[in-house]
Amino acid sequence: MQSHELLREVFQKTSAKQVAADLGLSLSMIYKWAEPDEGDGSGSVNPLDRVEALIRSTNDPRLVQWICQRAGGFFIRNPKTTNPHPDYLIPATNEIVQEFADLLAVIATAAADNQITQKESEKIRARWEELKTVTETFVACCEEGNFSALKEKQARLGSERT
Repeated sequence: MQSHELLREVFQKTSAKQVAADLGLSLSMIYKWAEPDEGDGSGSVNPLDRVEALIRSTNDPRLVQWICQRAGGFFIRNPKTTNPHPDYLIPATNEIVQEFADLLAVIATAAADNQITQKESEKIRARWEELKTVTETFVACCEEGNFSALKEKQARLGSERT
């Protein structure tokens, strides 16, 4: 879906007039965002296209993480995989189970005294983010039928532990 198409759908549910008032912009500018920018001057480069260009220019995932956090969520990058290795399923599932166990251990340690400090909550967040990343990698590999990324990660972890 193109950004202007998304904005057109959003403006069907949310008043474009209200958006214009909230942002201090003209109603015509808001409507231009919902038109394709085909170089004929009919549309206008909308904020979604500008954010995409900024991310592409900086290649800094913190921008996306910040936006997701403001929207009440989290950003997890999709893995890139190349060669299928379906024989790697068992170690990959074991890694997810281990990450979950590690998260539970951090939670149990933090909650042992019936309170959780800021530092403990940061550790919990870090483990949670790692679990989400490992799980998302696994799910994406399942969808693609391609487990080389998991095998490569396991090989890196094995060399780091020795």
